[in-house]
Amino acid sequence: MKKYSAIIAVFAAAFMLMAFGQDEEKEGNPWEIPEKYKKMDNPVSMDNKELMMVGKSLYNKNCKSCHGSNGEGDGPMARRLKAPMEDFTSCDFKKHNDGELYYMSIIGRDEMPNYEKKIRNKEDRWALINYVKSLNECEEE
Repeated sequence: MKKYSAIIAVFAAAFMLMAFGQDEEKEGNPWEIPEKYKKMDNPVSMDNKELMMVGKSLYNKNCKSCHGSNGEGDGPMARRLKAPMEDFTSCDFKKHNDGELYYMSIIGRDEMPNYEKKIRNKEDRWALINYVKSLNECEEE
């Protein structure tokens, strides 16, 4: 009987830890971005129209279902996720530099998948970052 009580206690503790982790994720868990990404420079110009079309195509294929057509975080899959979607059109979004956007978009974490194997070409990855940035028309005062 003691053996079953111990097993039940372990499952109860694991359940509580899982529930705590989900609440933390729902509230917004800040990204911990490694320094190397914070210092990364984007080698692709936003003026390159051909690469912007590549970025748009990659966005539509890989990002739109969660992040929405206009990057507002309102895609059909967004409501199924625990973590809140960041609104790419918000002024807060502008605080991220290109390296941080690269890390969040390509490396990912938790429900945000890793795209290193899916988008193998580094220029294409940066084209995607540029397209995501183009969705933001916020003008800070």
